[in-house]
Amino acid sequence: MRISAVNSSNSIYGKIASGRRIQTAADDAAGLSIVNKMKRQSNGLDAAASNIMDGIGVANIKDGALNSMQDSLHRIYELSIKASNSLYGDSEKQMIQDEVDHLLQDIESTAVGTRYNEMKLMDGSMADMHIASNADGSGMKIQMENVTLKSLGIEGYNVTGKFDLSQLESAMDKISAARSATGARTNAMEYAYNSNTKTSLETVGARSRIEDLDIPKAVSEQKRNKLLQDYRMMVTRKKMQNDSFVTRLFGM
Repeated sequence: MRISAVNSSNSIYGKIASGRRIQTAADDAAGLSIVNKMKRQSNGLDAAASNIMDGIGVANIKDGALNSMQDSLHRIYELSIKASNSLYGDSEKQMIQDEVDHLLQDIESTAVGTRYNEMKLMDGSMADMHIASNADGSGMKIQMENVTLKSLGIEGYNVTGKFDLSQLESAMDKISAARSATGARTNAMEYAYNSNTKTSLETVGARSRIEDLDIPKAVSEQKRNKLLQDYRMMVTRKKMQNDSFVTRLFGM
């Protein structure tokens, strides 16, 4: 009886110190199993949320690069309209072409040089990127477009001779479509991130309600056990004193 009370008191002290109601399977086997499943789920959701943030980073890098390319294409279009004017001679058109060449080089450099973690994102060398946005490893994809000059259909574009503005229009449409797809995927990832973080918090809260200790109740129980233990010790000492008195009485 005394050993049981001491063990109970020690157990309560340990729980109060850790703040957890369930420390071993003996405390609540079913509860411990549920807590471990919830912990696995919340950890998976947190990891998935981190993956999503990486994916959003990739999408933002892509969108910034596509925006730069879009600006260059608009400028090339303006220069092409200017070069279409018969008032400009060969020398003026060559000056216009010099700027066009510079802009084309910027577009190609952006397509080839845009990277994330040393991975090229926009030159067609990378397959669509899988983002593990769910706790089970499944998720969504970020489309990796090829937006090099050759893919856009404007490699070697030159305004000093005959040129076709529809080539530029087609290239601009392709960049616009890529930006739209990237923006839509970014929105989807932001929604998934918010959902994951919210679900993770709710799971942690539910786990806490199962696993965590009711401190006031535990302290009250600990005090109760200590009072019972002290009472038992007092009764035992009293009995020993009485037994000793009776022994001395009869010994006389």
